[in-house]
Amino acid sequence: MEAQQKARQRELDRATAEMAEKEREMDRRRRDLERQLDDMGKSEKQIAAREAAAEVSARAAAALATEAKARLEKTAGLSQTEAREALTAEIRDEARLAAVAEVKRIEDDARAEAESRSKTIIAAAIQRYAGEYVAERTVSTVPLPSDDMKGRIIGREGRNIRAIEAATGIDLIIDDTPEAVVISCFNPVRREIARLALTRLIADGRIHPTRIEESVEKATQEVEQQCRDAGEQAILDLGIGRLPPELVRLIGRLKFRSSHAQNLLQHSIEVAILAGAMAAELGLPVKIARRAGLLHDIGKAIDQEAEGPHAVIGAQTARKFGESPRVVHAIEAHHGDVAPTDVIAHLVDAANVLSGQRPGARREMLESYVQRLHDLEKIAASFPGVERAFAIQAGKEVRVIVENSRVSDDQARLLSKDIARRVESDLSYPGQIRVAVIRETRATDYAK
Repeated sequence: MEAQQKARQRELDRATAEMAEKEREMDRRRRDLERQLDDMGKSEKQIAAREAAAEVSARAAAALATEAKARLEKTAGLSQTEAREALTAEIRDEARLAAVAEVKRIEDDARAEAESRSKTIIAAAIQRYAGEYVAERTVSTVPLPSDDMKGRIIGREGRNIRAIEAATGIDLIIDDTPEAVVISCFNPVRREIARLALTRLIADGRIHPTRIEESVEKATQEVEQQCRDAGEQAILDLGIGRLPPELVRLIGRLKFRSSHAQNLLQHSIEVAILAGAMAAELGLPVKIARRAGLLHDIGKAIDQEAEGPHAVIGAQTARKFGESPRVVHAIEAHHGDVAPTDVIAHLVDAANVLSGQRPGARREMLESYVQRLHDLEKIAASFPGVERAFAIQAGKEVRVIVENSRVSDDQARLLSKDIARRVESDLSYPGQIRVAVIRETRATDYAK
């Protein structure tokens, strides 16, 4: 019993000790909670004080903002609506300038890929094109005494027409056109040879392969003689001395070619005369200038038989036949294929532009030409910031001089695009018109 009593006493003592420890823990927690409640009360008071201060500050800020807005409107002379509109306009201008910069970047990227793609597009367009120009410039019509002659031209099983096409290199079109046949060929010399030969065959009445070959041979010799005569006459009229027979023949071949309805031989003679006149005024060798002017388009006489720009082909041909380096360079540089380094080259280029783009040279009416120049200058001068506008290059370019203080560099680029779009919408014109906006800064001072 004593042992049990002692064990229970120890159990009671342990329980008492545990209860005392729990009471001490609860007292500690109660003190912590009281301390936290005190802190929370203090925090609530601080937050309330801050909210009150913030409310006071907000009212003061609103009052200050109203006062500042009133003073700003009074100082600037603008209402809130007006200020908003001014800010909107400023942001709009900044956005347009940013758009111009982006457009320029896109154009630069596109220009890097433009050459190869443009060649493909132009080639595809040429393959599909069959407009009036082709019909007018690449065909010749030969009249027939009667429609019965068409059967004789065709021959048994088509042997005569095949012989004509093989001998001349043309396409002979025999259709429902009454008392006429059509000769089609891009080479004007071959077309002229075929026309002469066919005309003689029709007049003679004997049409068979042997007779066809003889007529084509005679027509070829006659056309070649016409080319030589025309070339020699041009050289004689210009007084430029002797030329190799091959160059004389090529000059004469220009008689049968035209560009924009302008005869190329007459154009070359005009260029030679103009270049010689300018060379005389500058004290330069007149004969060399005339020689270069007459030969500047010689490449067009053979460009269907060679690859490359006609200026480069002409320069190679002139160099082959011993022309002087100044003449060769003027031929090569008259379209910008190479940079001109000689005064004669600049004169030939200027004479070429004068002859090709003067009013009436290419069947353009003088009245419409003058009116287009006037309209170009009027459109360009209608934009704000434009000081003067000049239509030059026979209406192929308009140069716009702007006020430096009103138009910045980026705005000048944007102005050129706006003028170009206005020209596109308001005018009708062949080709393209270049719009050049010029902005310059001048500094002036005086020495006393």
